Amino acid sequence: MSRFMRLCISLSLVSLSAITTVASAANYSLWINGRTGGGVVGNYNSFTYWGPGTTAAGVNKKSVNWDGRSSIASQSGKIRDALDCFCTGTNWCYVATHSAGDLMMGYTLANFGGSARLKKNAVAGSGGVCGNTDGSTQTGWNIKWVRAASGAAGGSELSDAGSWTTSEPLVQDLKTATARAMYDHNITRNVMFYMYAGAKGTAYSGILPGQDDEVVAYHSTGGMSGSAGAGFCNPSDWFCNDLTLGTAAAEGGRAKWSNHSVVFRDDAEAYNHYANGNWGGIVGVVRNAMVNSAL
Repeated sequence: MSRFMRLCISLSLVSLSAITTVASAANYSLWINGRTGGGVVGNYNSFTYWGPGTTAAGVNKKSVNWDGRSSIASQSGKIRDALDCFCTGTNWCYVATHSAGDLMMGYTLANFGGSARLKKNAVAGSGGVCGNTDGSTQTGWNIKWVRAASGAAGGSELSDAGSWTTSEPLVQDLKTATARAMYDHNITRNVMFYMYAGAKGTAYSGILPGQDDEVVAYHSTGGMSGSAGAGFCNPSDWFCNDLTLGTAAAEGGRAKWSNHSVVFRDDAEAYNHYANGNWGGIVGVVRNAMVNSAL
């Protein structure tokens, strides 16, 4: 075989290797549940918490299930397993959260997003752990952004008042002062959190300050900073400071956490907190956004 032919074969193999590497890269849409859970933990195709698994919800959608009742710290490993699986190496992720899933994602990014992560192959075993690729590591995860439906990273006054089972560890974590002190909410590893705030509250949610979706108030769903909750409302409410869109401070001067932007404020008071097993409520708004943006 001539030197020229050997050179041509070598160049062809290099080109084929490059094409294979590019082809193996993929984007994934991860959905992180809130309180009560419902999906099978470790099974990324179990969408019981959200709705029919056949419903479109972003490219290569995966349900990142945790039990929805244990403490955030004890369940964070389930989220790290999923992020390692689908958001390392050449793969990138879009992330959607609901309610306490926002607290879970924020906690995981702040505390582990700067750590060394083994690159994984996106092929999960029964426990939700994927295999290694080449044994190399990277710092943190490849995350394009997070979209939070009724984000509860600022806690809920329903937890403060004991409206839920007080012996449940997650309920303790969801107390407003506890949730806000759990980690530095300004540390997002440069990942943007896009907030979707529902406002279809009811009479019994009067314990929640300002506008709310029956479970979480605007101070949390809007990503507002501070050591405790405060009342924020739609512009039509003259007796309450407005929750502003974007990253700007709210009316009255209260700042949002860094890299938190309100992209949907429920001015029509049309969306409540609950997915109802059919991608309902404010979750439906985020699902539409994932379909259109998580490509």
